[in-house]
Amino acid sequence: MAERQRIHAFDIARGAAVVSMIAFHTMYDLVSYEGLSAPWFWGIPGDVWRASISWTFLLLAGRMFSISRSNWRRAGRYLLVAALIFIVTTIVAVDVPVSFGIIYCMGASTLIYACAQRLGARFSHPAIAVVLGALFLCSLEVPHGRFGIGALSVELPRALYATPWLSWLGFPGGGFASGDYYPILPYALLYGVGVVWGYCVSSENAPQWFLDARSRPLEFLGRHSLPIYVFHQVAILAVLWLVGAVISHPLFV
Repeated sequence: MAERQRIHAFDIARGAAVVSMIAFHTMYDLVSYEGLSAPWFWGIPGDVWRASISWTFLLLAGRMFSISRSNWRRAGRYLLVAALIFIVTTIVAVDVPVSFGIIYCMGASTLIYACAQRLGARFSHPAIAVVLGALFLCSLEVPHGRFGIGALSVELPRALYATPWLSWLGFPGGGFASGDYYPILPYALLYGVGVVWGYCVSSENAPQWFLDARSRPLEFLGRHSLPIYVFHQVAILAVLWLVGAVISHPLFV
């Protein structure tokens, strides 16, 4: 069911994440392909930056679940885009092909929660978000063979990682590699937090300042985040190539 009033703050948040994503991938390209020295980028600061972008996208994608006209079509659109990204990145081979990236995660998560809803599940109680959030934090190391947090974590059976057929779920087999990896575990749980958030926070109960927030440039980017995600790396590489060509021109040497 559509809300009576669009909450522009969500578009602004998504637009800000788009700006951060473009900056992050520009930095990635400069470090990976142009030889820029930035050791911090491969450490905790870079990991935090990456997580701040992807986690925002997943939460907001989950939040859209409650107002989507058809989550079945939405899931199909995401999965189709994910398949195209895999095909293109495999053919172009500029970097490691993207298998089970964030768009795949959005599509698979949308499909999972749509199926659960069809079976009678309800996502309108805040306690569900707390449980999903706790499970998400405990599952962050699942792709690396552990479940839990710190000293309270346990090793998962190695047999789960002995096959290449469970990488989509969060158990990458030997030799698996992806330029962008967001499997069902743990990230569908974070998407679920967004689903609950969407059912609990609407234009009827959101604070007025949240409803009044406006930033047309960020709202535009937020509303068009999917096509921007698909094409932004090509645009960044083209700009970097152009800048490099100009700088190396005899007039500037």
